[in-house]
Amino acid sequence: MENIIKSVTAKALGVNEADVIIDHRLMGGMSNLMYVVVVNGEKYTFRIPGKNAEVFVNREEELANIQIVDQLGINNEMVYFETETGYKLSKFVDGTPLSEVENPETYLEEVSKVLHVLHESGLKAQDDYRPYERLNAYEKLVTDFGYKHADKYFELKEEFLSNREFLDQFPKVICHNDSQISNMVVEADQTYLLDWEFTGNNDPIYDVACVGNKEFELALKFLPVYLGREPQAEESRRLYLWRAFQCLQWHNVALYKDLIGLSKDLGLDFNMIAAAYLTKAEQFLSGANQYK
Repeated sequence: MENIIKSVTAKALGVNEADVIIDHRLMGGMSNLMYVVVVNGEKYTFRIPGKNAEVFVNREEELANIQIVDQLGINNEMVYFETETGYKLSKFVDGTPLSEVENPETYLEEVSKVLHVLHESGLKAQDDYRPYERLNAYEKLVTDFGYKHADKYFELKEEFLSNREFLDQFPKVICHNDSQISNMVVEADQTYLLDWEFTGNNDPIYDVACVGNKEFELALKFLPVYLGREPQAEESRRLYLWRAFQCLQWHNVALYKDLIGLSKDLGLDFNMIAAAYLTKAEQFLSGANQYK
């Protein structure tokens, strides 16, 4: 691991490997390994994708999307990117992830501003997010292992898909699609949105729902801030539905991680995490029904 970080960083910056100092690992991510490296007094982040991460992320698309959003000034500066390996070197943002602040609610205006910059930019991502196709693809990754989903999963999936006509009527804009607060960093008066692996054109309310990845209550408080007014019933319904979808999606991802041995490797019970996502999906679908 250390040899990879030093050799790739040295190559990217045109320095000797001896000039590359691995400072520390950034904790918190369940998919990728992130390290802070120092070269000639400058700090960078080095990403090593997690095991089998390539089945979820198209690196050519990720690179293209980073280059598209760079002009908005809401991402940290990328220095080097390998599409084959997913290794990425970027300028370090010496700020505070919103997931680590005592009260993230106090930053909802800043979160709103950065998402509006993205959503109202008029830019288009390399491709649409394609949530329905993505869910099927993630599901297949699991079933290819011979895993049999619980009947409850298919019941909830069917209930979600019964809302497809409703969801498909809204215009798509460029979205981050993983805009949880752990991917937002505040540095002085600048808010950065990091980690663009899942960028694609989508319903902007999808990003609003992602803000509530850890605590849905935060998304409920964020929606009127993002809208600048009290939400209409259809907007609340979209919020609940997309959060339900995200739970179905990450349910499959968690199952896959358990099946490839990451529960043991990382000391995280991904099977239990998958079950929790299914429970939440049911709750959010129930919540959406109150706005029909």
